[in-house]
Amino acid sequence: MKWPDRCIIRVNLESAVLTLVAMIHPTAIIHPRAEVDPGATLGPYTVIDEGVVVGPGCTFGPHCHITGLTTIGAGNRFHAGCVIGDAPQDLKYRGEPTGLRIGEGNVFREYMTVSRSNKPEEPTVIGSHGYFMAYSHVGHNSAVGDHVIMTNCSALGGHVLVQDRAFISTGCMVHQFVRVGTLSLMQGGSAISKDLPPFTIARGDNGMCGLNVVGLRRAGFTPEQRSDLKKLYRLLFRSGRLRSDAVRDAGPTEPGSPAAQLIEFVISSKRGLCTDTGQRKTEGE
Repeated sequence: MKWPDRCIIRVNLESAVLTLVAMIHPTAIIHPRAEVDPGATLGPYTVIDEGVVVGPGCTFGPHCHITGLTTIGAGNRFHAGCVIGDAPQDLKYRGEPTGLRIGEGNVFREYMTVSRSNKPEEPTVIGSHGYFMAYSHVGHNSAVGDHVIMTNCSALGGHVLVQDRAFISTGCMVHQFVRVGTLSLMQGGSAISKDLPPFTIARGDNGMCGLNVVGLRRAGFTPEQRSDLKKLYRLLFRSGRLRSDAVRDAGPTEPGSPAAQLIEFVISSKRGLCTDTGQRKTEGE
């Protein structure tokens, strides 16, 4: 890659290694009141607007547009055509100065979009070490945790909460104000308007089909923890009992344990929970 004059290179004489400090393509546009770390790389025709703060080691491919009161941590990579921090897709929005916060080490693939919030006091938030594939979308006022994966053409509505290590597959749709639990997985084409509990798998429309066993193993859950979650899943979602009775009969759990996280999520749900597809069939017979 050969870029002209505005490329700056520092020579480290001790190790005789050329260290790239900054590469800013001459067609890139940076607003004078934007704060861009000198170690960032900006590709052709990328635009960084006023109010944007970019941390060290970030790279922007061609035709990226970063706008709004957007703060970006270190080591994020934005591929071609990303639009990050543009106005919320909300008819109530009236142009207030609103924000977006992004952590460290994320990858945003081609034409991925993130909307800033519709309220100054409630920014859209994306954690660290996520992977957001082509044409995926994070809606305004959403809060996305760490190590989250969104694959191609998946979309989050406004005010969605996605907890750590969730996996949202291709073409999935998440309704506004819904919660997606930690280490849950949405099968391709799933659509949910109710909360998806931690450690579970979404199937179809507001359906679940068991635990994300592969994800639990990869995350280092012990056989005992997985066994406890399986028993708890059957009690909560397949026993046919009232949810409140099932929670009561689950008995005490160790604070902070996966079982306790699952019960806490169930108790705190305001939108209702996705339904086990096997239980649906039983109820319909």
